[in-house]
Amino acid sequence: MANITLTPLTADEREQFILDNQYAFKYGAMEEFGERDNHFEEDGEIISRKTIENSIDHGVAYFIREDGRIVGGLVLKIDEGTQHNELELLFVHPRAHSKGIGYAAWQEVERLYPDTVAWETCTPYFETRNIHFYVNKCGFHIVEFFNSHHPDPHDPETGEENNYEGEDFDGMFRFEKQMK
Repeated sequence: MANITLTPLTADEREQFILDNQYAFKYGAMEEFGERDNHFEEDGEIISRKTIENSIDHGVAYFIREDGRIVGGLVLKIDEGTQHNELELLFVHPRAHSKGIGYAAWQEVERLYPDTVAWETCTPYFETRNIHFYVNKCGFHIVEFFNSHHPDPHDPETGEENNYEGEDFDGMFRFEKQMK
């Protein structure tokens, strides 16, 4: 296994992080649905720039590096008071898939935040690769399924209360991992 490290995102790396994240998410959707995919948020992207920027602005962002080379990234939201923390975003560049990089990065997150009581994250219903990763590799449990009959109370782009005006909502799984 290569040496996997997390390095804090710097201001001048922000654009690269956003583009890498969008590429990885688009790749996953294209693998699942092909060219006819209709799950895009904006400008042909599965995850909008606004969603990524909101996560970075309100969280702690890291690049995932393999032997110093950028192979992915993640954003965490850490609640110092409750220690109920969130994995907002996690992506591994498609060229680095299936090498244990995501799992090694997750282990590093758990090592960096040992006081965490519980972790939470979400992934789209169609990302079966992610569902397998969170449940079977990292030990998360599916605790909720957001869909048109049970919508997520928060807008993913802003983090604010969701008003669902004109929303075409496909579905997201919410996961939790109890640590203590």
